Amino acid sequence: MDKKIIFLMIIISVVLLIAISFLFYNIVVSPPENEGPSSIRPNDSEESAMLSKVQKSVKNGSDESAVKSAEDLIAKYPDSPRAESAYFLLVSIFERRGDLLKAKEICQKMIEKFPGSNNIVKAQELLEDINVKILFSPVITEGFTMYEVQKGDTLTRIARKFGTTVEFIIKANNLKDNNIRVGKKVKLPKMKFDIIVDKSQNILTLKSGGEIVKTYRVATGKNSCTPVGTYKVTNKIIDPPWYPPTGGVIPAHDPRNVLGSRWIGLSKPSYGIHGTTEPESIGKSVTEGCVRMRNSDVEELYAIVPDGTEVVIVD
Repeated sequence: MDKKIIFLMIIISVVLLIAISFLFYNIVVSPPENEGPSSIRPNDSEESAMLSKVQKSVKNGSDESAVKSAEDLIAKYPDSPRAESAYFLLVSIFERRGDLLKAKEICQKMIEKFPGSNNIVKAQELLEDINVKILFSPVITEGFTMYEVQKGDTLTRIARKFGTTVEFIIKANNLKDNNIRVGKKVKLPKMKFDIIVDKSQNILTLKSGGEIVKTYRVATGKNSCTPVGTYKVTNKIIDPPWYPPTGGVIPAHDPRNVLGSRWIGLSKPSYGIHGTTEPESIGKSVTEGCVRMRNSDVEELYAIVPDGTEVVIVD
């Protein structure tokens, strides 16, 4: 037989032997880690059953049973994604029952436990919504006090005395109008608020005592024309008229009025925080320098911050 043919056959045999050895090792000796029962979390079915029990209790309106089942799931499998779902359900239960402080406590625990979760933004937004609900509810916390209305008091006088707003007093105490009787006790804030506007992210952050109360998406100036610096709220107007640069005046509710439903004027002349008739612009750098918010957001902020509130604008 020709030596070249023999050599070629030997080479082919060696290659086949190597291939067979490789297949044997991968299939028999070292099977894939993610195949078969080894890839299934041992407690997966039990966790699912426990979460299903919580969800069923919520659906049936059995809050006590739902709370107990959720707490059991969190205690037994604290790091499980299903425990995170149980936290969300607990928050919704206590929020619906009006126990806002408990709902906030659970929400904070969830954020601390699952900081890298895909649901962290949702959890943070939920916490901030609860913060605002606590502000505008009869719930008394460390940052509030109760005041008994005296003879000669008006809401405007009380608001000025305690450094708050008439709108806040009305909303926090479920008042129907500006009338208030002597002897009535009302919830008033002791804490001061401040605002930070981050132009790079188009985010407005409302803070109190260093704690974030709520963050809002805003629009800021095109070509970074919103002025950087520290300012104060100097005036506030409901349904403001607009005085365009071209002259004249455009009244409130006119579709051409770009200021929306509220104006919060700053100590930087001609600049302020206001609503909009173009909600689709929020999150962009498109204004002539003012900070633009959705009308519902600026109305909420307007009710919280009084004249004198510090506003810091950063790049």
